[in-house]
Amino acid sequence: RVFPFRDARWAPDPVLAPGAAVRSPQPAPLVIDNGSFQTRAGWGCPDPSVPAEPLLRFRSLAARSRGARGGAGAETQVGNDLGSPEPLRWLLRSPFDRNVPVQLELQELLLDHVFQRLGVSSQGCVDHPIVLTEAVCNPLYSRQMMSELLFECYQVPKVSYGVDSLYSFYHNRRQKWPCSGLVISSGYQCTHILPVLEGRLDAKNCKRINLGGCQAAVYLQRLLQLKYPGHFAAITLSRMEEILHEHSYIAEDYIEELQKWRCPEYYENNVHKMQLPFSNKLLGSTLTSEEKQEKRQQQLRRLQELNARRREEKLQLDQERLDRLLYVQELLEDGQMDQFHKALVELNMDSAEELQSYINKLSVSVEQTKQKILQSEVNIEVDVVDSKPETPDLDPLGSEQSLEDVESINEFEPLFAEEQPEVEKPVAAVQPVFNLAEYHQLFLGTERIRAPEIVFQPSLIGEDQAGIAETMQYVLERYSKEQQAVLVQNVFLTGGNMMYPGLKARVQKELLEMRPFQSSFQVHLASSPVLDAWYGARDWAVEYMNREEGWITRKDYEEKGGEYLKEHCASNVYVPIRLPKQPPRAAEGAAPGRALASGTG
Repeated sequence: RVFPFRDARWAPDPVLAPGAAVRSPQPAPLVIDNGSFQTRAGWGCPDPSVPAEPLLRFRSLAARSRGARGGAGAETQVGNDLGSPEPLRWLLRSPFDRNVPVQLELQELLLDHVFQRLGVSSQGCVDHPIVLTEAVCNPLYSRQMMSELLFECYQVPKVSYGVDSLYSFYHNRRQKWPCSGLVISSGYQCTHILPVLEGRLDAKNCKRINLGGCQAAVYLQRLLQLKYPGHFAAITLSRMEEILHEHSYIAEDYIEELQKWRCPEYYENNVHKMQLPFSNKLLGSTLTSEEKQEKRQQQLRRLQELNARRREEKLQLDQERLDRLLYVQELLEDGQMDQFHKALVELNMDSAEELQSYINKLSVSVEQTKQKILQSEVNIEVDVVDSKPETPDLDPLGSEQSLEDVESINEFEPLFAEEQPEVEKPVAAVQPVFNLAEYHQLFLGTERIRAPEIVFQPSLIGEDQAGIAETMQYVLERYSKEQQAVLVQNVFLTGGNMMYPGLKARVQKELLEMRPFQSSFQVHLASSPVLDAWYGARDWAVEYMNREEGWITRKDYEEKGGEYLKEHCASNVYVPIRLPKQPPRAAEGAAPGRALASGTG
């Protein structure tokens, strides 16, 4: 059970050419699932020649480089053009705070990328209707900024906003619409519990848990970095997301599952070993003792040669300066005083005594350097002699003593003969072998269940929040028993963080514990938890393409403001801004007059 990390690189998105069916008889709606983890975009066209699937899928990230020193401007990369997020981790920016877009400059970069790669060729505007997903109970300011971006910057004819999890619920409807149910949606940043009554969202009883796949990846990264501090840098967020997607699962009973992992046999049968990349060239322990000794001798020889070269250079410089000083001293002895004083000035000396002291010091230094050079040559010769194989030294004068020693050793030979094989065998058999591949393996035991468990037990990471089961029970208790029975008949799971094996069984177990005895309930998982939001938005766009319900036109935007929302079956509930009523100006003007009249009376 050794699994290598794929470390897959993202391929840049190609520029697609839209077909004729997208433009005629009327512009087809452009469906964008604007998620905090991934953006998905495609056409909502009923024509069979247009693919009924998202044509673009990329991470909702952008990175802007600082620019080269040569004068090149800053370069901005979006989505799959980044290649891999890890080298640019500290430059990555997202337009989302939790699941709400707040950085509209970055959101504009993502939309530019979508329109460019889908081949929207209209000049100066985007003449296609836009179907865009938004967060549950999206703040009015965020919707206002998004509408302003779409209508003012891109000149779109009309736009429709909807909730991604409700679009998924609409796509997977099992009963005749409108129907009721309890939608549990868990994504990259948040988890939502959404009650739907008669096909409409009951926004007053919606609840959010600020935990999702992002927090699970960070928690798993911290667990493994504490467990393997030697591989701190290799345990990246991208690899943790890969582990969560492919090797994690939800335990039906968390405590009981932890007890199973305490069994060594269960651990050996279920542990997953993740192989980190490594290189055999860095391994120094594969060298034999003879090769290590030879390498050490080569290094020693190289150092000795380097020191000898430096000593020779120093000796040459000192000798040249000593010859120069001796030449100046000869000028003094010959009586050439003018040349002598001129030479002293060049040497920065004041008197003949100072010249003599420098000559003495240089002479001593030259002699010491010569002795060191000779000593180093002798040491090299001794090393070469010692490296030869040793030969037995026969002493003819001490032959009698050596024969006595041999006879005394022969007396104890039977005793050593029995112990000698026992001593030699372990020495020959025990050879420490370092397995480099095993050293670069991450053993995933209880980490496989601890990281995804945080959505049920947020206290594992110190979050003071309720888990999915407690929040679900809290939402159900806000309804009557009849409404509760209707809601639990259609518990719907959607979102990328709901794809763990065993999650459906865990929700069924939690419902069994909280529901009355012998009461029935049904739990359904979305057919494609990641893409069903886009498929549902496309279904809605095709069905309501020629209707006015749910579409916000440019006239509505100009008259009612950017925060205006037209409700439909998969949208939020529109709550307009209520400003306090101002008192009429006539009453304000009459008040001073009445006061004046009362004063004069």
